[in-house]
Amino acid sequence: MKLYYAPGACSLASHIALHETDLPFEIDKLNVPTKTTASGEDFMQINPKGYVPALKLDDGGILTEGAAILQYIADQKPGSGLAPKADTMERYRLQEWLNFIGTEIHKSFSPLFSKTASDGVKNRARDLLTKRLCLVEAQLASKPYLMGDSFTVADAYMFVVMSWGHHVSFTLDQFPGIKDYVARISARPSVQAAMKAEGLIQ
Repeated sequence: MKLYYAPGACSLASHIALHETDLPFEIDKLNVPTKTTASGEDFMQINPKGYVPALKLDDGGILTEGAAILQYIADQKPGSGLAPKADTMERYRLQEWLNFIGTEIHKSFSPLFSKTASDGVKNRARDLLTKRLCLVEAQLASKPYLMGDSFTVADAYMFVVMSWGHHVSFTLDQFPGIKDYVARISARPSVQAAMKAEGLIQ
């Protein structure tokens, strides 16, 4: 498998998941402005959507969209515990979290990174993030991870999205549970390995 990524982007979640599985894989860095990869490929030919992550499968096929890629990676190593078994209520709960993170938290960060969004739009995004994260804080009050006692791909995704806060002056000081959660996840060997490979830490 080959993961196409941009450093620190949501593709980092898939990178972390791959390290969690110990499966063999390669990575190829996307130059976002030029849409070319470090290996010289035209990324628009790989993923016409133009964004990461994209995962090149062993049969040559390309899988896109973070939530789909995360579940695919987890299913390649069922014993990893990264995702509950398919066709179970717990798997639907995982999908519920992945969808919530993607549509309500991840996308709420987008205006904060924008160079053209007005202060009003950015303030509205911060308000929405605060409301959404209150739900996450409540979830983590009685369990170490989003799904309970075990780390899943939903936690990898949540960790990455939460790491964006310091880039846009959105602190987690009002969310001590999430702050502790992020610190614990950041210490995982898979997270350290993925972040080092992407040049995010030494």
